[in-house]
Amino acid sequence: MTASTSRPVIITVDDDPGVSRSIARDLRRRYGEEHRIVRAETGMQALDALRELKLRGEPVALLLADYRMPQMTGIEFLEQAMDLFPLARRVLLTAYADTDAAIQAINVVDLDHYLLKPWNPPEEKLYPVVDSMLELWKSTPEPSSDETRVIGHRWSAPSFAARDFLARNAVPYRWYGVDDDESKRLLEAAGVDGATLPVVITTDGTVMVAPTEAELADKVGLSTSPAEAFYDLVVVGGGPAGLGAAVYGASEGLRTVLVEQLATGGQAGQSSRIENYLGFPDGVSGAQLTDRARRQAVRFGAELLTARQVVGLDTTGSARRLKFSDGSEISAHSVILATGVSYRTLQAPGVEDLCGRGIYYGSATTEGPSCAGQEVYIIGGANSAGQAAVYFSNHAKRVHMLVRGPSLEATMSSYLINQIDAIDNIEVHTCTQVVSCKGSDHLEVLTLQNSSTGETREVNSEWLFVFIGAAPRTDWLPGDLQRDERGFVLTGPDLRGKPAGWTLEREPYHLETSMPGVFAAGDVRAESVKRVASAVGDGAMAVTLVHRYLEML
Repeated sequence: MTASTSRPVIITVDDDPGVSRSIARDLRRRYGEEHRIVRAETGMQALDALRELKLRGEPVALLLADYRMPQMTGIEFLEQAMDLFPLARRVLLTAYADTDAAIQAINVVDLDHYLLKPWNPPEEKLYPVVDSMLELWKSTPEPSSDETRVIGHRWSAPSFAARDFLARNAVPYRWYGVDDDESKRLLEAAGVDGATLPVVITTDGTVMVAPTEAELADKVGLSTSPAEAFYDLVVVGGGPAGLGAAVYGASEGLRTVLVEQLATGGQAGQSSRIENYLGFPDGVSGAQLTDRARRQAVRFGAELLTARQVVGLDTTGSARRLKFSDGSEISAHSVILATGVSYRTLQAPGVEDLCGRGIYYGSATTEGPSCAGQEVYIIGGANSAGQAAVYFSNHAKRVHMLVRGPSLEATMSSYLINQIDAIDNIEVHTCTQVVSCKGSDHLEVLTLQNSSTGETREVNSEWLFVFIGAAPRTDWLPGDLQRDERGFVLTGPDLRGKPAGWTLEREPYHLETSMPGVFAAGDVRAESVKRVASAVGDGAMAVTLVHRYLEML
């Protein structure tokens, strides 16, 4: 049961089994439809229940504890319970002889009320008090959550990686700084000290300390294991080309599985706004476009595997076999390579140590609100950098675009250049590059150099986003699968006839690689047009060629 569907909890604690059953019965009779009644017979038992509720994100409205209990009194229980659920209302159950202690407890545990035992009839002595407590709780309820919760540090690279992974995979989550009061309550409930970050708590209360992406994917409900060992089509890469191939492959009846190493959407999925994609005159964010495509592929029956790294490809008879990093493998009649490209790393002193701690590759839109009122620097002059600049201008005091060339005209769409020109807090610095980065636990200082004059200067900033060039993700492919000098996959006419080792009478189809039955689509393909629409078209065309290939088997 997730928190969004949970009834607020009322917990009763009394070491006398008869009294415990009696009060639970009376509470269920009056409040059972709208509240969940949890009964405990010791303070420790009740605290264990509270910790579990805390981890699962369920709201606790009311605590009723007997004053005289062995090992832990009601006051001691309520005092510890406050640390977990400070907004839950607290009632002490006392005998007449203990009323003085109950009155003193008002100051010790901020007691809301005390009830004298017995409370018969409940309509006169129990329910009016509980009604009052529940009304007070409703006015300031403990926030419940059906989201995964991530506890981390602002400048922790693993914490950023977890947040980025969840955001890009459209998994709802809530972020807590490790020093927040709620973080301390969650860590106490989880029984961990927070020395190793991030701590991730899923909606079912599972606690993970510094999980891998594969562990995280598995626990938040993303599919990581193939349902079958053999498919008609395996699509490697979940960017626009891969998603397009998955949609068309599955919709046309092919047993299709898409394998993605990190998150569907690729670089396009990180774009804050795409305004030149057909059919979206008002623009669409990369995340929205990716989510629609992902849901469309699943609706047609495609499997989507996340956090699975493909490390090998070979031929076994008429099948094509893909090997995963964990040693497992799947096979298929055909394969579409849609692995896209990754941003080239910034080669400057200090960059590697500060990556994920102020220096980020791609737009990292999760960081937008944290940039409020600050100076943000963006390296790059293509559309992705421009879209990021427009996005961060909504948060930052000023956005500085660092462009290696003399202008943006050669690398950026004119509509985006016009937008940037119209935004007062975006400043474009041409012929400028970063030559070093400094900081202790996070980025603090950038050294910029003007490539025309050689002049250098230092600027203070905690934020640098890098969009420089594109490196194809093809280093895992077999050596006999032909690529150009930059690593992009050669296909069709670019192979110039039958490649070495080609065993078929025909020449390779237009998007077919030097390995029969293996096709390339999108940015990974040599000489492709680096646009979202083109990538989607490549994916659709590749499926048509897959059908043609399968007909010949």
